[in-house]
Amino acid sequence: MAARILARCVRSLNPRLAVLSRSHVAALSSAPLGRSRSLCLRARGHSGHRPALTQIQYSSPLVSQLRQYGDLPPLTIDSIRDRVLYVLKLYDKINPEKLQVSSHFMKDLGLDSLDQVEIIMAMEDEFGFEIPDAEAEKLMTPEEIVQYIADKKDVYE
Repeated sequence: MAARILARCVRSLNPRLAVLSRSHVAALSSAPLGRSRSLCLRARGHSGHRPALTQIQYSSPLVSQLRQYGDLPPLTIDSIRDRVLYVLKLYDKINPEKLQVSSHFMKDLGLDSLDQVEIIMAMEDEFGFEIPDAEAEKLMTPEEIVQYIADKKDVYE
């Protein structure tokens, strides 16, 4: 509601003189309704005349205030596999040339149990959920990690 009053107030000013900075927009938009009206009246002058000395910046957030929602694209098995392999390739102890989807962390890649814990923590950060320790110990290949994540996120082919 306060944002609408602010937008009307700025529209009533001369657009060439009207320039609001982002901090002013944030302060005025979050102000209570009564305060926004009084600030609007102060900006216009008490008698409704446009101010001669006030220079307020006119910016696009006041013209069109849109709320936009965003989310990641839906997960697929292929996208999970690509993200898992990407995280593993970024891990400094894994040779990216040796990495396969079926590579065993300890047998094929020469990692130890501490490295496996770090890999699981990286996967938790990448996909945004926690993997319990009992289940993390069983994940020894990238394919097992992909399948586990697909099961937890309800992704099916």
